Amino acid sequence: MPDMKLYRLTFGAAAAMLLASGPAFGQATAPVAAPEARAASGTMLSIDQLYQPRSLIGTTPEGYAWSADGRQLLFLWNDEGYSFRDLWVYSLDSGERTRLTSLGREADPKSERRGISEALFLGNDRIAFVVDGNLHIREADGASVQVETDKRAIRRLSLSPDGQTLAFVSGNPVDPRNRVTQGGILWTRDAAAPGGNAARRLVGNDDPKIYVSDYHWSSDGRAIAFEESDDRAMPERDIYYYAKGELQNNRVIRAFPGDETSRTRIGLIALGEAAPRYFERPDPLHHLWGFGLSQDGRRLFVNSSDLEVKDHIVYVFDTQTGKRETFYRERDPKHIRPDWKVAWAPGDRGLVILTDRDGFGHLYHKPSAGAAPRRITRGEWEIESFEVDASNNRIYFVANESALPERQLYRVAMGGGAVERVSPATPGTHTPVWSPDYSRAASFFTNDTTPPELLVIDPATPAQAKQVTRSPQPEFDRQTWAKVSYVEFPSHVDGTKLIGRLSVPADFDPSRRYPLIVGSVYSDAVRNQWGGRRAHPTWGLDQYFVARGYLVLNVNIRGSWGQGRKHTQAQLNSYGETDINDLESGVRHLVSKGYVDPSRVGLWGSSYGGLMTIMSLAKKPGVYAAGIAGAPATNVWHAYPSQMWIMGPPDGRDMPARYEAQSPLYQVQGVRDPLMIIHGTRDPVVLYSDTVALTEKMIANEQMFELVTLPGASHSWATDNLPQTRFAFRKMVDFFNLHLKPER
Repeated sequence: MPDMKLYRLTFGAAAAMLLASGPAFGQATAPVAAPEARAASGTMLSIDQLYQPRSLIGTTPEGYAWSADGRQLLFLWNDEGYSFRDLWVYSLDSGERTRLTSLGREADPKSERRGISEALFLGNDRIAFVVDGNLHIREADGASVQVETDKRAIRRLSLSPDGQTLAFVSGNPVDPRNRVTQGGILWTRDAAAPGGNAARRLVGNDDPKIYVSDYHWSSDGRAIAFEESDDRAMPERDIYYYAKGELQNNRVIRAFPGDETSRTRIGLIALGEAAPRYFERPDPLHHLWGFGLSQDGRRLFVNSSDLEVKDHIVYVFDTQTGKRETFYRERDPKHIRPDWKVAWAPGDRGLVILTDRDGFGHLYHKPSAGAAPRRITRGEWEIESFEVDASNNRIYFVANESALPERQLYRVAMGGGAVERVSPATPGTHTPVWSPDYSRAASFFTNDTTPPELLVIDPATPAQAKQVTRSPQPEFDRQTWAKVSYVEFPSHVDGTKLIGRLSVPADFDPSRRYPLIVGSVYSDAVRNQWGGRRAHPTWGLDQYFVARGYLVLNVNIRGSWGQGRKHTQAQLNSYGETDINDLESGVRHLVSKGYVDPSRVGLWGSSYGGLMTIMSLAKKPGVYAAGIAGAPATNVWHAYPSQMWIMGPPDGRDMPARYEAQSPLYQVQGVRDPLMIIHGTRDPVVLYSDTVALTEKMIANEQMFELVTLPGASHSWATDNLPQTRFAFRKMVDFFNLHLKPER
């Protein structure tokens, strides 16, 4: 095995971008000297102290929205670390941030409510915002009033480009006979209207199974293109469970592989028209990945693929006649990730397409249906998303050009050429919202040592980015946190280069042998951001383990984004095979370095990660001393139809063997090492009944296991509520401590 390579090392008490609290908010960032490391292994906080109503790492700033002139930025935040987000504004001219609402201070501090969910400027210092699904308008004098009181579940606010009309989606009228979905109706109202129920229904059906799922304004503000989904043919399933002392039923619309799926179509409606025009695709069951009107409104692209994402097709419609042409098409029988994105080129001169057609996800310009795509960017790195700055004939994009775990900001001319980085030099992850003229980016920024913050970046002077928020609470800076580095190692099966994210104690001693926890395992799990995975609240659990003498490893398994098409496609038809080999490769590498005890290795993951956990124990007995599977996908026959991207369709000469080979339910007889399963009974994604089926089989086989049942818990069992999070994480700690025996 080659020596460990420190792929990117970012640790210390604080990241360089993190400013001290006080009047410096909004000023240019400057490097901060890190204090001397203390002789401590890590934080000594308990699970309950790490997870509390007032979050130690603070509340993430969300919901960025620019004013029309790009001089003010709205965002949602809580400066005290509670979950309830209020409305704030940042001024580019004064460099100051101002709190506009104080609704969170009126709420119970222990509440799990998220507060204001979205907001935007209406002009004339007026702001529309949504709280608890209700629409409010904040007037110029600061007074707020609820409007559209007869509607519920309001979301997706959008102001027309001319600033005259506010659009939004709301839930369907309540139907006590059908509790399956809230649906979605598209409404518009005069942006200057002071209050009341002034909205006009633009598109919508009282059947909650037919709903508007997305929409975009035309550039002149006179029409809206929208996506309408129809779930009427999809099966409904009853999920029965006991909670609160009685039998409950969570009825859901839920398709399995081979079942009828949602039908989608794109429509266009002018504000003065009574009915929309629809643009039909050859197969309405095919996936829809995006759509967009040309600047002149005469054409509409639809970015789509077949159900197995092997056939990528972009159609272009004439909006007046409905005539359809196949503008772009590429078929690859091994494709498994629909990372395609499309936008109109400047001046409506064809389309810009993000595709991995040449091995890595890059940008191409296709001026017409008959023209060959022209590559704009190239290299052994990938682009995650992009936006076209039509006025300046260039493209802004997010990519990992600097390092696999990072997401930095770049721009390139439409004609191609040199790629310019426009985010600060600090390693990490940016998620930008660009101002209307692309002169600034509001970026959700985080890295391995910095919980998420809001930065405002001028692409002309990225080194002078301004930090708007300071989210962590004072106790955060008094803790010793884990050191994080990135390691490269080859697959022990085929030699493919793999990358892992490794967390070690602050007093790490390479001459010692540590217990290792692999996880939480999942695809796309190697990111330079606080806690590694934003979707899961496991930052505190990882820190707790490291402080008690564990090492924690995540691996960028095959099927993950960022290392190119060949790396991704190796996962085809290979749940519980190639992926778990990659995990084992990481274990072997760290054992070979001498600082991991091979007899004290555990792994855990949830959902697909639970599948990998059980498959690893079943197929690799003795490699792991213990495993924890949360909400494990044990039977791929009951997966979502989208999992056919990897599993393949439920037919063919190799069935049922293909699905059984990828299902822990049919492989569990190989489990010999300690296994804990954690699962919520209300889970509509991975059915609790599948866990019951697996445990019945293990009991029949006289295999030992532990089952932690969470009554009424959903698929996101670690985020449902704070007491449940603490309970489940404490169970995990006790289980690993029992079987891996840390020395602290």
